[in-house]
Amino acid sequence: MKPRHVLSVLVENRFGELARVVGLFSGRGFNIDSLAVNVTIDPTFSRIVLTTHGSEQVVEQIVKQLRKLVRVKKVVEMSDDRFLERELCLVTIQASGAHGRQELERIVSLVGARVVAYSPTAFTVEHTATSKDIDQFLELLRPLGIRDMVRSAPIAVARPGAENAGENVQSLGGAA
Repeated sequence: MKPRHVLSVLVENRFGELARVVGLFSGRGFNIDSLAVNVTIDPTFSRIVLTTHGSEQVVEQIVKQLRKLVRVKKVVEMSDDRFLERELCLVTIQASGAHGRQELERIVSLVGARVVAYSPTAFTVEHTATSKDIDQFLELLRPLGIRDMVRSAPIAVARPGAENAGENVQSLGGAA
């Protein structure tokens, strides 16, 4: 499998910008595996965090093409240890007897997840972690009987002290 890459794209917060970024990918035959978009501290900018798979050369080409888009202000690859990545997962587990509930409690405690809702027949658990940790969490839960599951796209930010790693909206003229 080709390596996974996390890209952060800072764009002007205007209608159609997300469509332009997605169109760039589809028009060149690149796939977006996950996508998260939100306004930044400065409401005139939005941050798109997306994941894709490909060789270093493919991702380098993607980054170059993104930087050519008029309203794209900054593109950063966030795939090394200078960045923090998190993903949210909500999963509903079948509650099958006392043993199943004890095993669920052990797993929840082990990974630092938390129960957010329950009924006599099921529990809904929330877990925030890296994508890899979410995958491992789901594998631990699979034998208990997963009823339903939804997970967010990963989001990422530069670690404190990582020089020039992330986007600084203030340096683009925005107010903090």
